Amino acid sequence: MSDEIKDYLGKDAIILDVRTQMEWDEGHIPSAKHIVLNLIPTEIDQIKAWEKPIITVCRSGGRSGQATQFLKQNGLDVINGGPWQNVAQHLED
Repeated sequence: MSDEIKDYLGKDAIILDVRTQMEWDEGHIPSAKHIVLNLIPTEIDQIKAWEKPIITVCRSGGRSGQATQFLKQNGLDVINGGPWQNVAQHLED
């Protein structure tokens, strides 16, 4: 998994955090975009407009997994990064 995350970060992927506003406020990756999971379907056009690969993150990997599935079904290049801290570690390397 971590090699895939590094690979995507190397491709200038956008990190998409799908946690709640409260969770986001407690801590997040400064460069990440924040769209709460249940709003992803309504924001799909905006997400497609980024025209970049995407790494989804949340607290444990469950919600980002759901987001990944939905975005893949909509033709996007996306991977589940799992917990946001997991991806944050790769940014510090």
